Amino acid sequence: MYDLVVIGGGAAGFFTAINATNLNRSLKVLILEKNNEPLQKVKVSGGGRCNVTHHCYEPELLIKNYPRGEAFLLEPFQRFGPAETVSWFSERGVAIKKEVDGRMFPESNSSQTIIDLFQKEIKRLRIELRTGVRVTDFEKENESWSINCQSGQVVKCRNLMLATGSSRPIWDKLKTWDYRLNAPVPSLFTFKINDEALQALAGNSFVKAKASIKGFNSAGPALITHWGLSGPAILKLSAFAAIELEKCNYQFHLKMDWLPSTSTEEIIQTFRNSQVESPKKRVLAFPMFGFTKRFWEYLCQKSDISEFQNWSETGKKHLKKLTDNLKRMDFKVVGKSTFKEEFVTAGGVDLSEINPTSFESLKTSGLYMAGEVLNIDAVTGGFNFQAAWTGGWHIAKSVSKKLDD
Repeated sequence: MYDLVVIGGGAAGFFTAINATNLNRSLKVLILEKNNEPLQKVKVSGGGRCNVTHHCYEPELLIKNYPRGEAFLLEPFQRFGPAETVSWFSERGVAIKKEVDGRMFPESNSSQTIIDLFQKEIKRLRIELRTGVRVTDFEKENESWSINCQSGQVVKCRNLMLATGSSRPIWDKLKTWDYRLNAPVPSLFTFKINDEALQALAGNSFVKAKASIKGFNSAGPALITHWGLSGPAILKLSAFAAIELEKCNYQFHLKMDWLPSTSTEEIIQTFRNSQVESPKKRVLAFPMFGFTKRFWEYLCQKSDISEFQNWSETGKKHLKKLTDNLKRMDFKVVGKSTFKEEFVTAGGVDLSEINPTSFESLKTSGLYMAGEVLNIDAVTGGFNFQAAWTGGWHIAKSVSKKLDD
């Protein structure tokens, strides 16, 4: 009989098992992982560097990065947030560094450092790991759990943790117990736009742009790609509007403001200054506002400004169209693309079913959940991993305390 069985050998599952056993060395803990290799998402995250967390140490600010889970996570983050995460890894010999944008990575710049640490810890703490094991069912019998595996194995335990992400069989099982689940939809994706002239500008980046869809707005760096638009501003928008975008089958109109810090009036005045100071200069020939020559030509062409047109020949109609394209350029988005290998799913067990102090089910004692099985997801930048560490830490504390009592 195990004290705790964790289904799912990912970030949340390993972190829970390690912390629970570290708090109570008498615990008998088992991790069941369906793949032959655990921690696969940790391995590919951050381009293989593992974006461990984010340098946002104020819980009230941290929760603003979670389209789903914001209110629920406030108190858990006050108990275990990014500062505690950094300390946890540092105490175990893995130094964490901060980058300019606030993302935090192991100093080694390798996700393998995190994987090696976790593997080392489960060996040190004698936590059992079984890989290639697919769970087919689980039931509560009196005060213990019975877990059935595809191989025919039956595992018994006192406490069960689900760290299974957006696993359809697990979600279907929970539905039979009348758990409220929010349907899974993709989050953190880039936008596909069939505009050959735009795609020809692939690689052009913007320090700050503003993207808007149906009442959702997001500002930050943006990037033109060979299929459309990407970058933090786009990814954040995709996360916050994930449910609405799925409803319209990822066919929608996107508005881009390429100069969110510059007002329409300021732009028009800049144009008027050019008309006075450089009337004979060709508009296309001299990029403005720090844009690349190629992007400036694209803007002018969309504004019907001809190749040899100079500033003295550019009237109010052209200036208005150019200004509109700078502040409200319209794109027809025709689909989405996964952001590298880092896919995130919005949806999962409704947080009204979960105790935020322990991450234990409010309707089934001894059943815990953390990670993407819950209706929690975040924008890119280390926030999704932080939710996994926080959930795992709270579960570990609860299981350890329960068995101590």
